[in-house]
Amino acid sequence: MTLAHNGIRVLLVDDHQTMLWGLQKLVEGESPKMEVVGTARSCDEAVTKARQLVPDVILLDLDMGGTSSLDILPALLSNSVSRVLVLTGEREQEKHDKAVLHGARGVLMKDASADQLLKAIEKTHQGELWLDHDSLSRVFSEMLGAKTPKKPDPEAERKASLTARERNIIRAIVADSSATNKVLAQGLFISEHTLRNHLTSIYHKLDVINRLELYLYAVNHKLADPQEDPVPKGTVRLHAFLRPCRSN
Repeated sequence: MTLAHNGIRVLLVDDHQTMLWGLQKLVEGESPKMEVVGTARSCDEAVTKARQLVPDVILLDLDMGGTSSLDILPALLSNSVSRVLVLTGEREQEKHDKAVLHGARGVLMKDASADQLLKAIEKTHQGELWLDHDSLSRVFSEMLGAKTPKKPDPEAERKASLTARERNIIRAIVADSSATNKVLAQGLFISEHTLRNHLTSIYHKLDVINRLELYLYAVNHKLADPQEDPVPKGTVRLHAFLRPCRSN
C-alpha cells in the first residue's frame, strides 16, 4: 500500500554516485516539500525504478556512462504521473531539443545554482516547461514544422499525372521530333485521332501548348530518360518503324 504524501516525489537518475549523493542531500533538505523516493545509475535501472515508484519528477542525466537516455524517455513517461526534468552537462543544443521533443518538460545545466534546480523541480511538477527563450522557440518551430505539410513539387505532380500511354507518346516524340502525327500514331499502333486526344491531355497536364514545347519540356525534365521511366516490356519503340527500307 502506497502511503499518502504531500511532498514532490523525486527519482534521481545519474551514472555518477557523487552527483547522486549531492542531489539527494539537496532535495532532502527541502523535506517535507520534496523527497527522494529512489536513485538509479543506469538506463535499465531508471526504467525499473520509474515503473515501481511512479515518481512525480524524474531528474534525468542525458549521458548515462556513454549511453544516451533519450531512448528511455517514452518508458519513463509511460504512466500519467511522472514528468522528466533533464539535468545535464551536455551543451549540444540539438540534444536538449530532442529531449523536450521526446517528452521532457525542461532542461537544466549541471552548473545551475541549487535554487534554480529546486525551483525547476517545483515548476516541472506543476506542469510548466523549464526552458530558456531560445530553446522554447526552437522546439516550437520544430513542432510546427513537423505538423506543416511540405509544399508539393509542381513539376513532380505534373510528371506523376501522366499515364503510361502518355509517357510512351512523349518518348516517341523525343525519339523523332520531326515525325508527323500520322507516323507517330502508326508507330504507336493507335489512330491519329486518338493520338491527338492524348496530346491534348499531355499539353494540359504539362502546361505546354504544342509539340515543340512538349519536346523541350520532356528533354529538360528527362521524361524520355529510360532510367527515369523505363519503357514497359512489350512496348514497341518508334525507331523500329522509322528505319529507311532497304531496296532489293
